Amino acid sequence: MKQIIAMGGGGFSMEPENLLLDQYIINQAGESKPKVCFLPTASGDAEGYIERFYNSFLSLQCTPSHLSLFKLPTKDLEGFLLEKDIIYVGGGNTKSMLALWREWEVDSIIKKAWESGTILAGLSAGSICWFEEGITDSYGEELETIKGLGFLKGSHSPHYDGEEDRRTQFHSFIRKGIFQAGYGVDDGAALHFIDESLYKVVSSRVHASAYWVEKRDGDMHETVLSTEFLKKGYKDSP
Repeated sequence: MKQIIAMGGGGFSMEPENLLLDQYIINQAGESKPKVCFLPTASGDAEGYIERFYNSFLSLQCTPSHLSLFKLPTKDLEGFLLEKDIIYVGGGNTKSMLALWREWEVDSIIKKAWESGTILAGLSAGSICWFEEGITDSYGEELETIKGLGFLKGSHSPHYDGEEDRRTQFHSFIRKGIFQAGYGVDDGAALHFIDESLYKVVSSRVHASAYWVEKRDGDMHETVLSTEFLKKGYKDSP
């Protein structure tokens, strides 16, 4: 079973007092203490970001670790990643992250891990990367397009309600035919895919949701996807 959990925003890095999405990801592994590896590449492997990951995930029932491409834990990156139950990708600069991954062949290793049953998860850059294309601020102030790894079909915009102009620009790219139809995801919401099909949408915030955005008959259409709010103590796995 191949799983990807793509968050628009939220999780430990945005809501350290609300780890519902992070707990949901851990629950999907079906292990008592799954091995979770954090990839902070998009942040330039920022020490503060890595520290926040450990502060949060050490409070959860898992075994946390991280992979820094600037301070390699081992030369055998494939062996290091393939023994993890969950690969969790942080936010930051999507373009720089993908460039580094390709240089180190981490993208190929991650795909192999995913096909072997490792859960892929992440927010922002760590959400955009799984799709064929996404909207990013990697280039500076303007929101622009970027090609992802293509594990999931279509386009994607994280921070759909959390950053000014995200929704408007996402609609514009689809309207102009620059993007395929795709998913807009609010901060605090996550898309859970199983075998490349959307299984469900979950959220850590009562009003957070996700949307299917498409151009149909010359007009833009945005469909709100049914979203399940995660409460404390929530237990579920497919």
